Amino acid sequence: MDLPAVTVRYIVEDVAEALTFYTTHFDFTVHQDTSPAFAALDRGPLRLLLSASTSAGAKPLLDGRRQEPGGWSRFQIHVNDLASEVDRLTAAGLIFRTEIRQGKGGAQILLNDPAGNIIELFQPAPH
Repeated sequence: MDLPAVTVRYIVEDVAEALTFYTTHFDFTVHQDTSPAFAALDRGPLRLLLSASTSAGAKPLLDGRRQEPGGWSRFQIHVNDLASEVDRLTAAGLIFRTEIRQGKGGAQILLNDPAGNIIELFQPAPH
């Protein structure tokens, strides 16, 4: 069995909307689509699992709390030209949580998927 190097699960409100978002804007490919409950997308070594509240991976916790989209956990996509990516995605109507922030390791910006989950775009500093 060919397993991805890393798998991330995001809870989403609308699997079809999230699937379109990731395949349109970030070049993910569909590995599995059992909408409206679940989809699995691939981008290089990353498999992104999209789970609606009706999927087994999004059922309530033992203490009764519901799993919800959003929060601050995220995966990072490396880009060569962060400013150009921000321009492209802004023109497409995507919503950013931050402005570009420069650090010693590079520059980053955070944006939302349709359910409010975070994606970090990162341009490493030249070494």
